[in-house]
Amino acid sequence: MQSAALKIEKSKLADFWDLTKPGITFLVVITALAAFYIASYGSPNIVLLLHALLGIGFISGGGGALNHYIERQQDMVMNRTRNRPIPSGRIHPVEALIFGIGLSVTGIVYLFLAVNFVTALLGAMTWVGYIAVYTPLKKVSPHSTLIGAFPGAMPPVLGWTAVTGTISAEAILLFAIVFFWQMPHFLGIAWMYRKDYERGGFPMLPVAHPDGKSTFRMIVIYCTGLIPVSLFPTIMGITGYIYFLAALVCGIAFLYFAVRLALEPSNMHAKYLVLASVFHLPVVMTFLMIDAVRPV
Repeated sequence: MQSAALKIEKSKLADFWDLTKPGITFLVVITALAAFYIASYGSPNIVLLLHALLGIGFISGGGGALNHYIERQQDMVMNRTRNRPIPSGRIHPVEALIFGIGLSVTGIVYLFLAVNFVTALLGAMTWVGYIAVYTPLKKVSPHSTLIGAFPGAMPPVLGWTAVTGTISAEAILLFAIVFFWQMPHFLGIAWMYRKDYERGGFPMLPVAHPDGKSTFRMIVIYCTGLIPVSLFPTIMGITGYIYFLAALVCGIAFLYFAVRLALEPSNMHAKYLVLASVFHLPVVMTFLMIDAVRPV
């Protein structure tokens, strides 16, 4: 009996973990970490870093849980989401709501107490943008992906302000890299699951324009723009040329998969694009930290 109860408890914990959208939260933490490291000139305050990443992770996870709660009805009719914790019945909606609010408030308050006011304020604004603007907009506009890219690109800014307490040109540049990366990433997902999104009542760009031309055009435009934007850290003296080469190679590879999808539309090519995007961002952020220029 104890063993069975323990298995149920572990399963419940796994479902709550799933509510936090761990894949997205991982990318959030990685981009915040890179910005924190660069703002620290390669000598980060480890205690402050842990505080910052914990608070940012809580906000991201809380937002993910609330997104699950808000979209629970749509998730029930979409093939790729119907087995999520809420639509499957493993987690009650009220549990997810309390969990999401609790994590979000904890993260914002934690950043205020353990990091600084600016980071806590920006974290709260990011949360509002994701939950109160982007999430409801998904149900009414094909432009929701563009709007959602703004709060989605905020984690490196939070990482930067955690160290400096101010927003600088470097923070805006890191924001731009993640912003340009997000559009092809999420549009690729939207194309792969366009039938699902249509069933769920989400007028994503591939649903509103099923021929795919506008979707592929946006993907190629943003992948093309990502290349020069991602090279600016070297131009601005933030990194050396090892990063420059890595970012250039990753950017060209990402663009290759974008062009391939545009020329030969298929779910397989869309999957390759999404996989390329998942590879691109962590690699670029890692080389940002490896090749960050230290002050003389």
